[in-house]
Amino acid sequence: MGLTKTEIFTTEQNRLAVMLRALAHPARIAILQQLINTNACVCGSLVEELGLAQATISQHLKELKNAGLIQGTIEGVSVCYCIEANAWKLLQKELNAFFGSYTDPAKCC
Repeated sequence: MGLTKTEIFTTEQNRLAVMLRALAHPARIAILQQLINTNACVCGSLVEELGLAQATISQHLKELKNAGLIQGTIEGVSVCYCIEANAWKLLQKELNAFFGSYTDPAKCC
């Protein structure tokens, strides 16, 4: 199997792919929805809210953080997470541009 050649794609294409890959799991969508609905840093209630194991939540948080969609701050012995506002705005802008670039050609396959 060949290697993925990310260097042949634009920075924007690679960045969007990383963010969308992080979104491609229902648990991560649920985590993001919980963070958005809370509208504040969440420090530990995700396990209770989502009904997933702490280790599972931690792994999904790590993926979201690595993609830049959330940020975490250490408060005592826990890490509190919230949406990374700049990344969220960038994702929204890029998705709007991506979906907005399509025009229905009326006659296509």
